[in-house]
Amino acid sequence: MRRTYRGDAIEVSFDLDLCTHIGECLRRQPEVFELRRRPWIVPDAASADEIAAVVERCPSGALQYRRLDGGAEELGPEPAVVTPMRNGPLLVRGRVEVRREDGTLEVLGFRAPGDVFHIELSPVRLQRAFPMSKADDPRE
Repeated sequence: MRRTYRGDAIEVSFDLDLCTHIGECLRRQPEVFELRRRPWIVPDAASADEIAAVVERCPSGALQYRRLDGGAEELGPEPAVVTPMRNGPLLVRGRVEVRREDGTLEVLGFRAPGDVFHIELSPVRLQRAFPMSKADDPRE
């Protein structure tokens, strides 16, 4: 379930079901993203540009933003880029269209900038190979 956190200049949304617990948000903007605080996202704690830069580093798309100040909206590369992770999922960045059997079209957007193979320790990943389980995540 996606939850939205609105600030004056930017709105940030989060979906725990998509989160892969890489922790880019927690490490790069701890003033904005604090795991055990309620609300855990405070969009007015940094500039909209700083928050947008962090959200765009989210490899799963669990975090997304919408600018309220007229700043640049979140975009992915064209065409989409698919990067396989060793023994892991495919990371997809950009616009992906899925055409269903009934002819309807669904557009998916993913972002995975940065060094996708390097995983740093964070409050949601205390060991590189073992992220926090979604059941133990205090954000929901």
